[in-house]
Amino acid sequence: MMRLPSHFYAIVDPAGGHEPVRLAEIFLDAGARIMQLRLKDAPGRDFLAAARAIAGLCRSRGAILIVNDRVDIAILAGAHGVHLGQEDLPLEAARRIAGPGRIIGISTHTVEQARAAENGGADYIGFGPMYSGGLKHIAAGMGLDRLRAMRAAVRIPIVAIGGITEARVAETLAAGADAVAIITDVVNAPDIASKVRSLLALARN
Repeated sequence: MMRLPSHFYAIVDPAGGHEPVRLAEIFLDAGARIMQLRLKDAPGRDFLAAARAIAGLCRSRGAILIVNDRVDIAILAGAHGVHLGQEDLPLEAARRIAGPGRIIGISTHTVEQARAAENGGADYIGFGPMYSGGLKHIAAGMGLDRLRAMRAAVRIPIVAIGGITEARVAETLAAGADAVAIITDVVNAPDIASKVRSLLALARN
């Protein structure tokens, strides 16, 4: 079973106007050891170029790169894995393309989806949105009780996401998440590197 290298799961997202490769460098310099490249609106050519550059940075630092949505880009860039949503390529098809050596994470919102992902061979699941707010301005999140139910339902790692801030990291981990993925509270921080270091320090407690 996969073990996540850190309780902080960084997400490289252009929210906040940051250039992806530079943002990845900041994350790595601050100590991040697993990150996802999430470029929802980027042309395929630009997505691949960024993925290749960041994959090289991650390899040199001993960090893991996960590509959001695109199995093809994950393979071409030499990334460690891919993260898929419920509407993306099915897990079975993605595994056939990616091969047994690449990590596959699946976004889930219910216990049934989580169990299906685990039974289908996913290496970890994403769960959320945890709280209101966040990048997608969610009105209401899933909350800690649903996270506890997810933890009771599956054995593979859970990455919680959605509306998580530094103040909510401890309670989210205590409720069963193996890692927290945070976008808004990180990319909008005045000093991103300091924010990442604070999150990593919190997660070690």
